[in-house]
Amino acid sequence: MNRRYSLHHIHSADEFTFSPTEYSYFKYGDKSYAEKFAKELFDGFVAKHADLLHTDKEILILPSPYMAIPTASNFLCFYFKKHLDYYLFQKGRKSTVLSKINRNHTYITDYGNLSFEDRKNLIANDTYYIDKDFLKEKLCIFIDDIKITGSHEYTVNKILNQYEVNADFVFLYYAELMNFELDPKIENFFNYYAVKNVEHVAEVMLKPSFQFNTRIVKYILGLDSEKFDYLNSKVGKQHMDDLLELAISNNYHLIKEYENNINTLTKTELYYGY
Repeated sequence: MNRRYSLHHIHSADEFTFSPTEYSYFKYGDKSYAEKFAKELFDGFVAKHADLLHTDKEILILPSPYMAIPTASNFLCFYFKKHLDYYLFQKGRKSTVLSKINRNHTYITDYGNLSFEDRKNLIANDTYYIDKDFLKEKLCIFIDDIKITGSHEYTVNKILNQYEVNADFVFLYYAELMNFELDPKIENFFNYYAVKNVEHVAEVMLKPSFQFNTRIVKYILGLDSEKFDYLNSKVGKQHMDDLLELAISNNYHLIKEYENNINTLTKTELYYGY
């Protein structure tokens, strides 16, 4: 079985059934919207496809592939799992298991600006790993925030076929582009709708519901020195300590374009005696 469900369908470039403002904040680390979107996605999915959950198979929840720094969709997964587990609990069923597809490379390219072929070619240079024996004969629910070109689903299916995974698969999306006459760059229209500059990023990072994800880490590390210093002065040392730790964990210190800002973070650490 290989099924797909999306909550919101994008048919137009200027009329939407979800809030682009909330989506933009979500993409830049505001977990409160991850929680809101997950509840909406769960309610919509169960209303239409509760039958898929009437299975004796163990249920796995998987976000889009990542290396060490979670994507925004990972937080969507976390909250979706919370609602699904409670649903299963009410039915006396076993809770779900959170899993992942591991990836071994990263890139600085802004994914939201690419066509399907460019996205496919970019991620084709990556390498992925899944534990096919762990997925075997389970119901695997793959969750992502938005489906624009389908490159994510294409890649996951390619990995599953490559590993010859014998399981049931369901792909869930908060939103999906249905009008393929629209430019795929509409994804960045949503990404940057409310978070357009470093000042907006600082505002998001000062929220109590903020948590780093891949997008915002890459954004900060790619800032010019003046904007990076501005952000550093606004958000405080703890966030910048966390940023350095995450950057190293994802091997961003090996990417030339990120060297200057990571070196600045390292000097700050040394200044404070770490």
